[in-house]
Amino acid sequence: MSTTLSDKQRPSVTQQAVPAARRLSGRRTRRRLAPGRPVPYGWAIGSLLLLAVWAVGSAAGLIDARSLPAPWTIAAAAGDLIEEGRLQSNLATSAQRALLGLVFGVAGGLLLALVSGLSRIGEAVIDGPVQIKRAIPSLALIPLLILWFGIGETMKVVTIALGVFVPVYIHTHNGLRGIDNRYAELAETVRLSRLQFVRHVVLPGALPGFLLGMRFAVTAAWLALVVVEQVNATSGIGYMMELARTYGQIDIILVGLVVYGLLGLFSDALVRLVERRTLTWRRTLGD
Repeated sequence: MSTTLSDKQRPSVTQQAVPAARRLSGRRTRRRLAPGRPVPYGWAIGSLLLLAVWAVGSAAGLIDARSLPAPWTIAAAAGDLIEEGRLQSNLATSAQRALLGLVFGVAGGLLLALVSGLSRIGEAVIDGPVQIKRAIPSLALIPLLILWFGIGETMKVVTIALGVFVPVYIHTHNGLRGIDNRYAELAETVRLSRLQFVRHVVLPGALPGFLLGMRFAVTAAWLALVVVEQVNATSGIGYMMELARTYGQIDIILVGLVVYGLLGLFSDALVRLVERRTLTWRRTLGD
């Protein structure tokens, strides 16, 4: 009996090439649906493009210098303020207020989120008032806070903290409640204590939500700072801008706005950096 195939049984060259061609065609036509690799310094590209449009518009005379001075005019005004020492002193005061409000707001939001997320009674007591506060802008509370705390530093820090703690609470609470219940069952099986359960299960599980809340919190801190520093303040970037408005110095006003914008941009970039370094175990579209 012959072991060789007949001409009819042996696959033709065309039949052998079809599967390979299909595989090659599939490889060529497959499209990447993910965003792709991160762009180096991508967080700054949009801002630099906006600055370029502003500079080109000013140089071409398309932007009225009386309404919006050119970037080099703003840079010159900033240089004068730095030479006089006004920008550094006011910036230090603003940063201190924002940092204090951020610390108290984050601590309060995180603590309330843990109590509300780990206890049904705590959720019943805490979540409702927080949702009411969420619907009331912190800036609307300024008249009441002035009556309670006066017009000093306490009122300013409290206003910033009230604007900070809500996003921290909301996102941390949401991340905590999104933890798979099987982890809690496993913790009960291996007899973890309440403190160990919080340390090894709750905090790591709620960390992505907390960091997302921090991104909103740092922005809320600068937004609140802009307003409170224009309420009977005697120092700070907002006070410098309000004083410039009195004398019609639009270039100094824009210096203050640029400083606020840069503070918000760099603080958000810092939180995103911490998020990438901390959550290295996640594989997301943003990676």
